[in-house]
Amino acid sequence: MTGVLVDSNIILDILLDDPNWADWSETALADAGQSSMLYINKIIYTEVSIAFEKIEELESALYNGGFQLLEIPKEALFLAGKAYLRYRRGKGTKRSPLPDFYIGAQAAVLGMDLITRDEGRYRTYFPTVKIMCPER
Repeated sequence: MTGVLVDSNIILDILLDDPNWADWSETALADAGQSSMLYINKIIYTEVSIAFEKIEELESALYNGGFQLLEIPKEALFLAGKAYLRYRRGKGTKRSPLPDFYIGAQAAVLGMDLITRDEGRYRTYFPTVKIMCPER
């Protein structure tokens, strides 16, 4: 499948006018949207919903942003579980939430690019995913 999966932090940067990231995120979305469809999944939908009081406002913002909602395929759910297990068994801090693994696995299974600011765990656990992120 062609298209770009957009992590919630990118959408929230724009919606909440983050002083550090809104400009970068807006440019990244505009660039990606010129040549690809922009997608979210139910996890991302849930995370973005925190910026809204009413579901109608959320739906309107996502529609106006050109986002399409995708189901997470079973293969991605399985891959997410396996990647999360590797993460939990690894040494170091255990601060990454399971939802990020669903997002990375979906991008990997569907062969989609991913726009995010949280590139580290995605690069580590889903190395086949092309990640669009700010340069550090």
